[in-house]
Amino acid sequence: MEHYESLHHTKWECKYHLVWIPKSRKKVLYGQLRKELGQILRGLAKQKESEVMEGTLKADHVHMVLSIPPKYSVSQVVGYVKGKSAIWVARVTGSKRNFVGQSFWARGYCVSTVGLDEETIRAYVRTQEEADKKLDQLKIFE
Repeated sequence: MEHYESLHHTKWECKYHLVWIPKSRKKVLYGQLRKELGQILRGLAKQKESEVMEGTLKADHVHMVLSIPPKYSVSQVVGYVKGKSAIWVARVTGSKRNFVGQSFWARGYCVSTVGLDEETIRAYVRTQEEADKKLDQLKIFE
């Protein structure tokens, strides 16, 4: 039990593989925005006592392995991270609209629990970029 976290009366290990996309799956996560957004997402997760164990920002989606304490639901943490990061994106990109109700991210997300095969999922998240490049190379010849 040495790799478990603890709260006052609880030992826990709650890790989740999360994926979500920008609205309409637009390819908007690139350049300076992509560089800074990773740190923003990590900081927002930390505010909910959660930790990004592994993460990748693709041009059209976000992959994360997130450790969330049992006192928070997955939807609480993801809603907080997506909401606050959407406001940050609006401010950085100079949106003139009111920040309330910004919808940079699409509604919803995909989540699965990470159990004994955590290393497999972490490797998948790490190698996602190489896999996408190989797929793009194959499409060139079509």
